[in-house]
Amino acid sequence: MLDHLIQLDRHLFYWINHDLTNPFFDAVMPWARTPRNWIPLFILISAYCLWKYRAKGIIIIAFIGISAGVADFTSASIVKPLVHRLRPCADPVTAPTDIERVSACGSGYSFPSTHATDYFAVAIFMVLIFRKYWHWIWFWGIFWAGLISFAQVYVGVHYPIDVTCGAIYGSFVGWFIYWVFRKLQRRYPEWMPAV
Repeated sequence: MLDHLIQLDRHLFYWINHDLTNPFFDAVMPWARTPRNWIPLFILISAYCLWKYRAKGIIIIAFIGISAGVADFTSASIVKPLVHRLRPCADPVTAPTDIERVSACGSGYSFPSTHATDYFAVAIFMVLIFRKYWHWIWFWGIFWAGLISFAQVYVGVHYPIDVTCGAIYGSFVGWFIYWVFRKLQRRYPEWMPAV
């Protein structure tokens, strides 16, 4: 069963990495997966939190950072070393046909995708926090994290299962951090922003 799943994963990877090749994706996907390109978005979100909640907005910003930090640490430092899955660009089976659209294959292992884990954790936390005010945030949050996850496969550094499991795990982390946020909000309403 596991062998069949790995083969399916490799076929899906080949389809995304090869068969979906087009100039638009070639331009957009490497850009989308680069964290520094999203700095303006995080500045905008931080400015909104400070404008809407004043000093208490710092707590929301901190929890967004905690979501990313917990997801990143557990994914990269705990799960990846346990699983030891090679990236497609380093896997002897897929590396010869892998189209690398980034300058480096990436160090470390492939499962789960830390990009997917981090961005889904942040997206789910923000969706849960802001859904009352921004009715379409669930769509844009999932689309944003999904785009970055898809880009990881398209550029050749992750398999589809890596990003799918990363997205599921990251979503759980985002939900858990939101749950902690709500518990603290009920216990310390004078310190926490009312969202």
